[in-house]
Amino acid sequence: MMESYIAVLTKGICQSEENGSFLSKDFDVRKAYLAGSIKDIVSQFGMETVILHMALMLKKRVVIYHPKIEAVQEFTRTLPALVWHRQDWSILHSYVHLSTDELEALQTCTGYVAGFVDLEVSNRPDLYDVFVNLAESEITIAPLAKESMTMGKLHKEIGQLIVQSAEDPNKSDSQVIQDIALKTKEIFTNLAPFSEVVDDGGKRVLNFEALKQKRFPPATENFLYHLAAAEQMLKI
Repeated sequence: MMESYIAVLTKGICQSEENGSFLSKDFDVRKAYLAGSIKDIVSQFGMETVILHMALMLKKRVVIYHPKIEAVQEFTRTLPALVWHRQDWSILHSYVHLSTDELEALQTCTGYVAGFVDLEVSNRPDLYDVFVNLAESEITIAPLAKESMTMGKLHKEIGQLIVQSAEDPNKSDSQVIQDIALKTKEIFTNLAPFSEVVDDGGKRVLNFEALKQKRFPPATENFLYHLAAAEQMLKI
């Protein structure tokens, strides 16, 4: 078994007389990323889906509650697709208990999507920036996160795009994800002119004065600033 594991890990192929051949290239990891349904999420939350998109873009702490673990896991599994450009499912903590050890481990993460089946988590605002009560179809932004998550015209546009794409019966989940990813790319394209290279490593940082001079609406400027912070583009 160990030999087979190492063969797949190093060569991407494993062959045996008993089981035939296994080729890792035959199993596209992106298919696993598309296991859940973005369209189902939008069907449940409508325009409020943009809150989830914004929270993930800013690498906020998102807590999901539902009494059924299957519902929690399916929902959490799908959320990272809203920020497809990152392809980062390591932010998922699909089943967390309100135990000291698990919460301490969770709180070492800067941003996450964490699932709970105990409603008591709703009384722990220290654990989340955004709380999703999946059972009641309610999304709540924690008081301390409201300033960085102020929404305006840009977010209305994003929300409308997400809803229109998801409600199109001719579009698959992967096409909806692609539409959201293109909008996300547009946001980063808009941010690029306000960044500059500061060292030989090619690291780009935000030129906040240049951003202010553009005179975006306050909510848009605020969002782009916090996006730059999430992408580690602020000068230290």
